[in-house]
Amino acid sequence: MNPSPLILIVEDEEDILELEEYHLQNAGFEAMGFLSPRGVRQALEEEEVALMVVDRNLPGVEGSELVSELRRKGFTIPVIFVTAKDRDEEVEEGFIRGGDDYLRKPFNMNELVWRVKALLRRHSESERETLRHRALLMNLQGRKIERSGEVIPLTRLEFDLLRYFLENSDRVISRDELLEKVWSDSEGRGEKTVNVAVNRLKKKIENDPKHPYIEAVRGVGYRLC
Repeated sequence: MNPSPLILIVEDEEDILELEEYHLQNAGFEAMGFLSPRGVRQALEEEEVALMVVDRNLPGVEGSELVSELRRKGFTIPVIFVTAKDRDEEVEEGFIRGGDDYLRKPFNMNELVWRVKALLRRHSESERETLRHRALLMNLQGRKIERSGEVIPLTRLEFDLLRYFLENSDRVISRDELLEKVWSDSEGRGEKTVNVAVNRLKKKIENDPKHPYIEAVRGVGYRLC
């Protein structure tokens, strides 16, 4: 059985937070609530969060600024802003900073549930055309790769190589397998061919040597990390 989608809520009014959790759970979702932004990023890194519901009037940081920072860090989870900030320029600001939908307070809790379902459905449809890993986002149809929103130009071979890593992110892949699956003309090629291509790919997609995306497994091959 597939687990229920987890909705992360950031809302500083406890009574509203409890109501949102109650209605979402009644609709078949799991809900995780926070009264402030503290701990939100850790939760996103540790849990499989499907969607965020975020108030903009939060202690410590404005909600849309929180979402903007998460977007810069590579988090692409859909976001619904639920807020009393209802002027046109404020709504526009929310979308510019990374919101996917906007619900003005006061609101009907049923409408929140309907919007969550609709946004998850749209997001699920778009997910079929994308592969994600940490800050990397690969658009399969457009053959485009982004890291934290920055487009990274790759050759056809590099794109196909990275796609194979993303599609097999849970295991170590041997060099022989990479040659067979990625290279259309693998005959006569060897380990050096793979090593050179992987190293070129790493130079393009990695911007922090302390946090690589691909690592060598001695005597075996490579894996995504």
